[in-house]
Amino acid sequence: MTVTDSSSTKYANLLDNFLKYVKINTRSDINSNQVPTTPGQTVLLQELEQQLLQRKLKNVHFSAGSFLFATLPANTSAKLPTIGLIAHVDTADFNAENIQPQIHHDYNGKNISLNSENQLNLDEFPHLKNYLGDTLITTSGDTLLGADDKTGIAEIIAAVDYLKQHDELKHGDVKIAFGPDEEIGKGADKFDVADFSADFAYTLDVGAVGEINAETFNAAAAEVTISGTSVHPSTAKGLMVSAIELANQFHNQVPTKEKPEFTDKRSGFYFVTDWKATPDAAKLNYIIRDFDKGKFDAKKQLLLSIAEKLNQKYGKNRVSIKFTDQYYNMADILVDYPQVVDLAKAAIEAENINPRIIPFRGGTDGSKITFKGLPTPNITNGGENAHGRFEFVSLQAMEKVTDILIRIISQ
Repeated sequence: MTVTDSSSTKYANLLDNFLKYVKINTRSDINSNQVPTTPGQTVLLQELEQQLLQRKLKNVHFSAGSFLFATLPANTSAKLPTIGLIAHVDTADFNAENIQPQIHHDYNGKNISLNSENQLNLDEFPHLKNYLGDTLITTSGDTLLGADDKTGIAEIIAAVDYLKQHDELKHGDVKIAFGPDEEIGKGADKFDVADFSADFAYTLDVGAVGEINAETFNAAAAEVTISGTSVHPSTAKGLMVSAIELANQFHNQVPTKEKPEFTDKRSGFYFVTDWKATPDAAKLNYIIRDFDKGKFDAKKQLLLSIAEKLNQKYGKNRVSIKFTDQYYNMADILVDYPQVVDLAKAAIEAENINPRIIPFRGGTDGSKITFKGLPTPNITNGGENAHGRFEFVSLQAMEKVTDILIRIISQ
């Protein structure tokens, strides 16, 4: 299949904007200290700045050199809440160069060929059946798509366009934010809640239509550093302490059943993301996740206890751990703001969809923004299979999410 300029009738620019956004390589870079971390993100943010200015939104500006902010002014004198909508421009750590989206009209419920080597297979992705008859946008099999989160961006822009054309739908100020580097957990660090000035907000991020994420993991990184004693193996007896062996001993004491491949739903995990070792030195990087703050803290303590046992065994402080907290479970704050989730639920129900409040096994920008003082649960944007070549989104799903946004804003 090839890309066409086919677009939605209700939301005229929804598909065309989405296709424009995904073709810009906005893959973020965790090793960069710039903000945004990659130039492609700046390109897209500047494109969005122009689109917001063309729509004559107010106070369009870059806040703290990071997030692009804008305001759709209220169209009534009634006292209505100021609602924020937030999406991120960056994509995950997967090939994002030369993205060529494919459009599959009137999906027939069969496997979808992406290229000669890859296909969306119903046996592997049975949820494809939920989109029978829809227009699906997929990758070409070599890159990700970028539905996470350019779907959310396109839906926000489409909602703004519709509200500007339908003044009979009364609403308060609507605050818009597009930000960088969400995928590497850095973007929301620079989100200025006071500058944004909303009563509450919603991020739009990946997931099937109708899901609300009002709970996320507590998250930390753990950097385990191990020092060995390296000597020539011919004279190693009683002298060598291999950092490789210590790394193996350390990792083997991490509970097997608490690793990602054995956990789901509300279970947390330890995950070693990379491992570099020589006999002289080793470094293991873990991420730690749990919904429950007590269990989260206990996971950190367990790693410390493993390190202490090894240090006692070898009579020297050979193993050290540095923890960096990344974000916390937004549910601990949102429990005091039930009306924010209730509003989203009511909007989804009004579109004849059963709302599903699902703990998100990850984090969103809303995790950090909520702890900055702005209650910000996540509404899923309709995209599926994020972060890889099997990513796809339905045009009809994007339209439905846009419907939900308009309901939230104009209820």
